Amino acid sequence: MVNLRRLDLNLLVTLDMLLAELNVTRAAERLHISQPAVSVHLAKLRELLDDPLLLPGPRGMRATARAEALREPLREALESLSRAVAPAAPFDPANADLTWRIAATDYTESTIVLPLLRQLRVQAPEARLAVLDLMPSRMARQAEQGSVDVMFHTTEDAPQGLHRKALFTEQYVLVGRRGHPKLRRRPTLRQFCELDHTIVSQDGGGFRASTDDVLAAQGMSRRVVFSVPHFLFLRSALANTDLVAMAPERLVRDDPSLQITSAPIDLPGFEISMYWHERVHRDPAHRWLREQIANVV
Repeated sequence: MVNLRRLDLNLLVTLDMLLAELNVTRAAERLHISQPAVSVHLAKLRELLDDPLLLPGPRGMRATARAEALREPLREALESLSRAVAPAAPFDPANADLTWRIAATDYTESTIVLPLLRQLRVQAPEARLAVLDLMPSRMARQAEQGSVDVMFHTTEDAPQGLHRKALFTEQYVLVGRRGHPKLRRRPTLRQFCELDHTIVSQDGGGFRASTDDVLAAQGMSRRVVFSVPHFLFLRSALANTDLVAMAPERLVRDDPSLQITSAPIDLPGFEISMYWHERVHRDPAHRWLREQIANVV
């Protein structure tokens, strides 16, 4: 067996050209190197392969049996290598037959993935999109392993080591059902605290959120009577009861069953970013997907 560590790729390129031309001078011209350099390469190949490879012939040179056996496999190998290292072809979304995997919460499913889906069905109809539950503690590992391509998460809580693009800044608004009798105008702070509130408790069953911290700093507290694990269920609960909530504006602003009212407190918002791994950073298909995501938010 030939030790591949000793085999310079340039030697194989030279051999391929020599087998095509059967002439050292013409091979040197096509390779844009000197004739002595081609002769040096040939000498090294003869030593490595333990075969003369090319012998003097009546009209130049003739290949040995070993060289003839190498001709087609060598040509195919060099062509495969050339394709492997060639610049990536431009991405054609209209004919893309691939699968993208996105990790999202129900909030980012509604505010990002749903608008994205409508666009993908038009521009990349052959592509598939899989949405997975976002697990913040596993974001970096999933991205590194390739089980997730793109993730959406708040900027301040995301892991380090991933590429990031900020998508939008979200703010909280006071929301209840359309026609809610106590949301016809902005409530006072005391009226706000006396309303029956619902919250999203993603850690399960909690009855306290950042709104309560803001109120506590002012010596106030509110009535939280309903806790749900998902934002989308929050919308249904609000539409069918007299409960109210401090909810992300993008989640509720286009829902005709809900009414938004200015809140009497200033609640800090949050930033949503898109994350991806270095392994897909330069991939044309993934770059195109990230561009579409940035365009829909």
